[in-house]
Amino acid sequence: MFRGAPPLRAGRRASEETDISSDTDRLVAFSAQLRAVHQRLRQALDLARRSVDGEFEDSPGQDLLVFCRGFCSALSGHHRSEDGGLFPQILAEHPELKPVVANLMSDHNMLEHLIGGFTAAIEAEADADALHDHLDGIGAVMETHFGYEERQLLTILDTLALQGTPQTLLGDLA
Repeated sequence: MFRGAPPLRAGRRASEETDISSDTDRLVAFSAQLRAVHQRLRQALDLARRSVDGEFEDSPGQDLLVFCRGFCSALSGHHRSEDGGLFPQILAEHPELKPVVANLMSDHNMLEHLIGGFTAAIEAEADADALHDHLDGIGAVMETHFGYEERQLLTILDTLALQGTPQTLLGDLA
């Protein structure tokens, strides 16, 4: 761990803290996991911002690559897991949510486009202001997306018997 860098999560994962002992516990666990993943991604974005500012002790540029690319990879992985695993299961039980899922997947595409621009800026060794502009754009879309997703899907997640682990449905940060 880089000196001064806080851990992305404190303590154990929710799935390690308690056994999921009943179907009800399992259902509520996915809802809680989604919120926890969103919080970890917010923390990863903060670390990326701080690495742009050179807050961590490491050889120049290395912390930027680790934190920024790590954040981008985690966000992309979360969305790929939702698109390929979570959303099809939601739609199978709630086809009326097709417009909601379409909006969420559109956000995922927009975020991938923004991540691509950010990655290109890192590779071009853009200055800190330009990198912050990219992160601000990603952060704005990410926050709007997370809020919408939580408002639309958390209660649904509490009612579905989802097949798969939190990691396969929500990404590696679950």
